[in-house]
Amino acid sequence: MSTQISPETSTAIPVEISTPEPQGPPPEAVLTQMAFGALTTQALYVAAKLGIADLLAAGPRPVAELSAETETHERSLYRVLRSLAGLGVFAEVAPQTFGLTPLAERLRTDFPGSMRNGAIFMGEQWHFNVWGNMMHSVRTGRPAWGHTHGAEVFEYFAANPGHAEIFNGAMTDMSAGTAPAVVEAYDFSGFRQLADIAGGHGYLLAQILKANPNLSGLLFDVAPVVEGAAALLEREGVASRVERVAGDFFGGVPRADAYILKHIVHDWDDERAGLILKNINAAMEEDGRVLIVESVIPEGDGPHYSKTLDLEMLVSPGGIERTAEEYAALLAGAGLRLSRIVPTRSPFSIIEAVRG
Repeated sequence: MSTQISPETSTAIPVEISTPEPQGPPPEAVLTQMAFGALTTQALYVAAKLGIADLLAAGPRPVAELSAETETHERSLYRVLRSLAGLGVFAEVAPQTFGLTPLAERLRTDFPGSMRNGAIFMGEQWHFNVWGNMMHSVRTGRPAWGHTHGAEVFEYFAANPGHAEIFNGAMTDMSAGTAPAVVEAYDFSGFRQLADIAGGHGYLLAQILKANPNLSGLLFDVAPVVEGAAALLEREGVASRVERVAGDFFGGVPRADAYILKHIVHDWDDERAGLILKNINAAMEEDGRVLIVESVIPEGDGPHYSKTLDLEMLVSPGGIERTAEEYAALLAGAGLRLSRIVPTRSPFSIIEAVRG
């Protein structure tokens, strides 16, 4: 409320001055942006696949040069990069000239914590098409992957090694981002041997071993993956401390006093995830620990990374992200007891279990 003086009467006249409340975008604009999310996935894929961030590592460059080096249509490439720049991925530092931003740095091949392989995996047609069949999963409760490709996800990768390599690269990217947070959050020093179940090429295991010089490791995965792990373990300087074992976790696992499963349990429905955990319980030493590295869905309807990741589990492998209570029930069914959940600075937690 303010006052205004009338020149005829010199009387103060109250004048209402309203300050409008700041408003966000209208609901239809928000929904439109959400519906366009698939286009952003594809734009990131194009930039990652073409290696645009690598081409900008030495500094900003005109789109004409980028187009010539990537053998793409100049104006079309510009439109993709302009869209990403509007989201903070790349910066148009001068007309038709782009440079890196902190987000774009993560699309470089050699950047620590690179997400280039992950962006490529998300946008590859054989993966992206699965998302388009989400309705199949909702109607049937079955993964859309098999409906799309005629084979479930891991059988598909076994028959398509080139695609499997892209998937493995994406998983290594995810490990590179998650491993430091896991090593920092949990004390592994009391274990004798840590078995990384379905550990891929062993990146997470290598980081744990480097931080715990008295610990030995066991890398367990299917034969082609275990065979392909040698180079990474050598590069990380831990090859001599890692026993590599090929096998199928549905049939059994080797004996150890500690087991870690990163982004494995969420791949499977309760029945198959429970079987994996039962096999670990049967092999584990009496005082052993099971460490499950996954996102944990919080209670309530607030936004959380795990709720979107859960949709990828729905359509691709047929797995599920779980709440703390659901993990407790899953573990109990395998004869294990959830002892604690250790948060990390990443979106993932360490769910620790012991024999029940």
